[in-house]
Amino acid sequence: MSRARQSDVLIRNEAFYNAFTTRDLDAMETLWAGEMHVSCIHPGATPIFGRDAVMESWARLLSGPVKSSLQCLEPKVHFLSEDLALVICYELLGGETLAATNIFALEAADWVLVHHQAGPLASDMEAHADVPTPRLLQ
Repeated sequence: MSRARQSDVLIRNEAFYNAFTTRDLDAMETLWAGEMHVSCIHPGATPIFGRDAVMESWARLLSGPVKSSLQCLEPKVHFLSEDLALVICYELLGGETLAATNIFALEAADWVLVHHQAGPLASDMEAHADVPTPRLLQ
């Protein structure tokens, strides 16, 4: 894929983290797909499906009493197709480092989020002994 397309996706990815940090729900809403199915898995939470439920979860997070800074570190773009891009990065949230996946799709010529997931890194998992060890399903 071209560097311009990669740059377009990274700009949208950065806008997502800016919306979180500035607690701008209107900006967050413009970043998510309006016509496609969307989903989100916040750290330690169960999967959320559907635009209304996903946006409601962001409204709760962004209106919470604690203001958290969220930094995106080392974002890498991978194109799955002409109209689907995956960004894998690290998130620094309140001193904790998370691994994150953001999936963007082209909708009406704009890159929009269709999925966000973030969770602790393996080294941080030791602090969460109640989380089952990942295993292959057979």
